[in-house]
Amino acid sequence: MNDLQRQFIRALESNQETFGISLSVEKIFNLTKYYEFVCKYNDILHLVAPSSPEVFAVRHVLESLFAEKFLPKNARFADIGAGAGLPSVPCLIARKDLRGFLIESKLKKASFLREVLAECNLEDRAEILNRQFEELEKPDVNFITCRALDKFIEKLPKILKWSKDCNLLFFGGNNLGENLEKRGVKIERKLIPNSEQRFLFIA
Repeated sequence: MNDLQRQFIRALESNQETFGISLSVEKIFNLTKYYEFVCKYNDILHLVAPSSPEVFAVRHVLESLFAEKFLPKNARFADIGAGAGLPSVPCLIARKDLRGFLIESKLKKASFLREVLAECNLEDRAEILNRQFEELEKPDVNFITCRALDKFIEKLPKILKWSKDCNLLFFGGNNLGENLEKRGVKIERKLIPNSEQRFLFIA
């Protein structure tokens, strides 16, 4: 184990309680494996903005896991614009009862996600869909999540139409919340721990 991995683990352990999370040794091991995999490909694929192990642990992994507590047992979800696999991969690692469809239109990122699923032993509970979400028939899911989609606000009308009859777990700032409310979506705002302007919007 290298220094970056040790720093990542320390950040998970010291900050998890703030997020209302308690991670087992096994889950921390698998999340570290995921972190290592993202680091390996990030320079090539630009999966996330360059960050320290501590920032990745808190801003990406623990923030993703903040959504997990709002997913009921045996929930099935679709992650639109999965990219690096956030929030879907951390949630799948933390909860063996979850099933996910990771929607990623870029071929190289979709290939990366397939490797992640294999590396983290998630292939039996998750599927990669390498298309734009609007080109797909909505999978058999009861939750739709989205965390870092390009042009999120611009695509919001199509996402809402596509997501009809599903529960929503969207990450974003006040601008996203205002746009959801303008479109008649009744939302519950959950301020993400250690943040002043980032929310999980539940609808």
